[in-house]
Amino acid sequence: MAIVASAQRGTRRILAGADAWMNRLYGWRFNPLYHSGALVVALLLVVLVTGIYLLFFYRIGAPFASVARITDQVWLGRWIRGLHRYASDAAVVAALVHALRLFAQGRSWGPRTLAWVSGLVLLFTVFICGWTGYVMVWDVQGEVLARAGARLLDVLPIFSEPISRTFVGERPIPGAFFFLNLFAHIAIPIGLGLVVWLHVSRVARPALLPSRKLMWGVIGLLVALSLFWPVAMGPPADLFRLPAPAPFDWFYAFWVPLARPLSTGFVWAVTLAVAAATLLAPLWTRPARAARPPASWVDERLCTGCEQCYQDCPYDAIEMVERTENVKAGASATVARVDAGACVSCGICAGSCAPMGVGPPGRTGRDQLSRVQAFVAARRPGAKDVVIVGCDRGAGGIAAGESFHGALVYPVSCAGSLHTSVIEYLLRAGAGGVLVVSCPARDCWNREGPKWLEQRVYHKREAELRERVDRRRVRLAHAAVGETGGVVAELEAFRALLAELEAAPREAEFDVVRECDTAPEEAAR
Repeated sequence: MAIVASAQRGTRRILAGADAWMNRLYGWRFNPLYHSGALVVALLLVVLVTGIYLLFFYRIGAPFASVARITDQVWLGRWIRGLHRYASDAAVVAALVHALRLFAQGRSWGPRTLAWVSGLVLLFTVFICGWTGYVMVWDVQGEVLARAGARLLDVLPIFSEPISRTFVGERPIPGAFFFLNLFAHIAIPIGLGLVVWLHVSRVARPALLPSRKLMWGVIGLLVALSLFWPVAMGPPADLFRLPAPAPFDWFYAFWVPLARPLSTGFVWAVTLAVAAATLLAPLWTRPARAARPPASWVDERLCTGCEQCYQDCPYDAIEMVERTENVKAGASATVARVDAGACVSCGICAGSCAPMGVGPPGRTGRDQLSRVQAFVAARRPGAKDVVIVGCDRGAGGIAAGESFHGALVYPVSCAGSLHTSVIEYLLRAGAGGVLVVSCPARDCWNREGPKWLEQRVYHKREAELRERVDRRRVRLAHAAVGETGGVVAELEAFRALLAELEAAPREAEFDVVRECDTAPEEAAR
């Protein structure tokens, strides 16, 4: 476990630097690293569309010649084939980045196991499609890949005779060989839709495509690459000659130079070991039982049946069921119920419940109020103090300290789980302003935390920040863990705004805790 935790921390540090650099270039809304999973889907759609065009000109009886004719079509065929190739390569890169991010964030175990395993199946399927695609060209690279694949498959006791005999040159390559490659290259992608559906089946409101600007920007970049750096063909395959030097794709053929000097048995052993290690990641990456966060629960005495936690849950782990306990006059007919097997303990439901009756143990809205009371009693924020409510997984990494550039730091596990009564309490306790710094919206470990927080603070989404709270003294910001400078800039801008409000009268004192305690009774009336 210690080795896994160390590897995850190291990977997070690498990603933090890359994220900060990309955010400076494109902004967090268009950072491609945050959209890596959605980019895979977009790129596979590009591969599908360009593949349909190429299929019209491909001939099984003359594979190399037909691809050469496509490449000679300067106005369409050449760049479409290049786009098909580059989009395939980019899909592999995006999938690897997506998997690496999930591993680094510890999102590969428990209820997320299905997403992890189906994602690996998706990556393997894409790899097989790319492999068969290169063989279909039947240039030198296709021949090398075909021979290497036949060498590995010959070990398996599923063929009546060794496949490698097909390439000894004693007879022409049968058309059935190219038909099988074409069939696999077309038929396998049909199953990708099912795998993608499985991959997102445990999440609510999955974002299958990136933002339009990012998607078309990436596609435009690949089109430009296809136009100015066309994909070259190698010499035609010749079974009677040793393979000549040829263009080499490191994304799909990287394993060939590694496997060539090794025995087939050893290659299979290494392949199966790597496959088993990655598929079993949900087992060896999960924390010790004592360290696993508990699932949310519902206090049915407080539940008003409003369905807000049910609507806000990012993982469809909450359902509304008929009330069977605490049935009394004025009680709701339905009550929220948490599926512990689907809950990832993100706590977002705690921020969505006005009467504070749902959330992980110790992190419900009422628990949050008790905690902020202790914070105020210990730190005593004054009118000139800014309290930074910082997500401990982002927010420039400042949540680990007690203060930051003169501001008081109040850490939370996820900004989306923050109950707005905490913001109100901090202001009414005397703080000059509250700056809530969350992870960037597309990199929230709990998917929709920043989105729901903004809706609750500014757009009256339940459990909303009360109208009586001065919104000028509340500011929301986004910062990745490596963007400390961004937090400094937001803090200074907020302080400048608060300075303009110095002369404005503060709101009268109000007992937030007392009102929250009576909220369920008022809702019942």
